[in-house]
Amino acid sequence: MSTQNNYDYIVIGSGFGGSVSALRLAEKGYKVAVLEKGKRWNAEDFPKTNWNIRKNLWLPAIGCYGYQMLTQLKHVLIFHGGGVGGGSLVYANQLLTPPDKVFERPEWGPGNWKEKMMPFYEKAKKMLGANESPQLGQADKCLREVGIELTGKDTFHKNDVGIFFGTPDETVADPYFDGKGPDRTGCTFCGSCMVGCPVGAKNTLDMNYLYLAEGLGVDIIPETMVTGIQPVNNGYEVFSKKSTGILHPQKTYRTKGVVVSASVLGTVKLLNQCKQNGQLPNISDQLGNYVRTNSEAILGVKSRDKSVDWNDQIAITSGIHPDDSTHIEMVRYNKGSDVLLNLLTVMTGGGGKIPRFFRFLGNVLRHPIRFLSLLWPFGMASSTSIVLVMQTDENYLKLDYKPRWWRLGAKSQNSTVPKGLRRAPSYIPIANEVTKRLAEKMDGIPLSLLPEAAMNAMTTAHILGGCCMGESPEKGVVDFKGELFGYPNLYVADGSVVPANLGVNPSLTITALSEYIMDQMPAK
Repeated sequence: MSTQNNYDYIVIGSGFGGSVSALRLAEKGYKVAVLEKGKRWNAEDFPKTNWNIRKNLWLPAIGCYGYQMLTQLKHVLIFHGGGVGGGSLVYANQLLTPPDKVFERPEWGPGNWKEKMMPFYEKAKKMLGANESPQLGQADKCLREVGIELTGKDTFHKNDVGIFFGTPDETVADPYFDGKGPDRTGCTFCGSCMVGCPVGAKNTLDMNYLYLAEGLGVDIIPETMVTGIQPVNNGYEVFSKKSTGILHPQKTYRTKGVVVSASVLGTVKLLNQCKQNGQLPNISDQLGNYVRTNSEAILGVKSRDKSVDWNDQIAITSGIHPDDSTHIEMVRYNKGSDVLLNLLTVMTGGGGKIPRFFRFLGNVLRHPIRFLSLLWPFGMASSTSIVLVMQTDENYLKLDYKPRWWRLGAKSQNSTVPKGLRRAPSYIPIANEVTKRLAEKMDGIPLSLLPEAAMNAMTTAHILGGCCMGESPEKGVVDFKGELFGYPNLYVADGSVVPANLGVNPSLTITALSEYIMDQMPAK
């Protein structure tokens, strides 16, 4: 095992939180290294479709080291991303500010959090290149019509997105950072946003925060998985191992401070491991509590109308508000990226006394040909639109880390439902209603996601919480500066500190919160 000991800060993870932390710490004069479990990806490295499983999915047990990750826990299926740039590699470019009522939630803590956060939202928007798409797709027009039908008013809006539009397929000098950033190529509207932008138009974090951080001397070390954090004199030791390949050589880094930005699943698991193995035993018992799914549901519509190009746009361009707590978007994969669409199945309702599984089984028996045809995903991306539903309603899960009988006593991370708290839903009535209406307009079939329909399990692309802020260890895992209670100079900056369901895509909020945390760090 080798040791490297010349860093002021080690940042664990290179997603929205880690990228912000790396750049801002470097600007304050610190020597910084970023340890990233996933690989580094350039535009030419991305596969044309997600059928290239080896490049698309992260399944290291079978030699797949892609950037798309799926984690199935007891109560929820989680879609997330990994690699240098974290979730920005697979996110749908959305840069949305939550509604005002989100900031009024008591979980934020004392003070006017909207007022505190707005400057950092603006800073994040500028860094991520927020702007609107100049075009709308065919599915967007259907979404607008459904919104008007449901509410009697037009709540349709274009979303801010992190894409350089420019002239399609034309490369120009850096348009964002006074020439200090990389050259950029104009968006071609190919719809490949969620399988990796092949032209370099998407404002992934390696195009802004990480690029500028490397220019200031930050070391980005990919394919490195952190396994522990141990306090030592005037700092910490960070233990790691290689995350790819057959051999997994270990390495120890010594540093004065640590920022954990490994995403909700990575951060909560790592800190639980450190708490239980005695490295960081005094971490608050609140760790893993108040995990949120952004109160999401994922559905779909498969159109029979072959005359319409449903893949004619970027991944997401717009949204509607069918009620005060719900935001709905239409999502596209590029043609040929069919792999994950076989998770869609016959639409199934919920609620009432009949368990959802039996409702699903009844629908399968009533529509056997439809059910079987959906198991054949080839060509589905050309005719299928995803319906992404997000709500501000509060509901919770807990992430624990303990021995499992099916792992012969080995520990793993899983979800539980806290007693006395409302569980995040797997069935959202307004989601089914909107999807059915969209199917009518698109001459299509409304679809549910298989884990939701058959297992009554939630699905989310935006897991949040688990390391919430608080005034004391009895109320939170970190303080309002993002510092872990009981461990000076050990911070958390990622989606795990988000204290509420946002009802919108959270990338901008995670970026803004990380900017807020880093703004409070003193210069070297």
